[in-house]
Amino acid sequence: MANDRHYSPADHLFMQVDAALKTLLPFNGHPNRASPALSHSEAELDESSTRHVAGLMRINHTGEVCAQALYQGQALTAKLPEIRSAMEEAADEEIDHLAWCEQRIKELGSHTSVLNPLFYGLSFSIGATAGLISDRLSLGFVAATEEQVCKHLDEHLMQLPSEDKRSRAILEQMRIDEEQHADHALDAGGLRFATPIKLGMTLLSKVMTKSTYRI
Repeated sequence: MANDRHYSPADHLFMQVDAALKTLLPFNGHPNRASPALSHSEAELDESSTRHVAGLMRINHTGEVCAQALYQGQALTAKLPEIRSAMEEAADEEIDHLAWCEQRIKELGSHTSVLNPLFYGLSFSIGATAGLISDRLSLGFVAATEEQVCKHLDEHLMQLPSEDKRSRAILEQMRIDEEQHADHALDAGGLRFATPIKLGMTLLSKVMTKSTYRI
């Protein structure tokens, strides 16, 4: 990765705008890894099950939008170059999840959430603020956020129809990746958040899941 001395504040701003557009516009590129769903054939789901799975995958897609925004905000304000690099690398890995979820939603004949721009803006602000305060706090947010994501993924895996192996394969791989991101953030010196803070984050995540399940 090029040294940050090569980038002006305007360069970083344009890079953030580019990252936001890539996250919020329909995905047109290729993920770094092929979707785990490709190893399984499509199941025959009834209309109700199809709507439910699409809603779950829409929640997970919005969760990845939030993760992208959080990492980009943190990368923008991180004080140490190695922390900035770690945030940018994590964001690159999350692009796979973003693409996989969007592809699956399309297969189910549904759409991504119209609320994604709102959640992107909120998450970017949280990430940038955390980075301004300290890198340890920023890494702590990563760990705590990924912990929340893992809980959602566990709940969704329990709710998926047993015959829907395509969606299950995606969520299982995402679960593995997110747990690794949380561990890496803590190993890098991230703060371990107190239970009250985690409860607050849980309440905020419930707002996201309830609102994006259908819209």
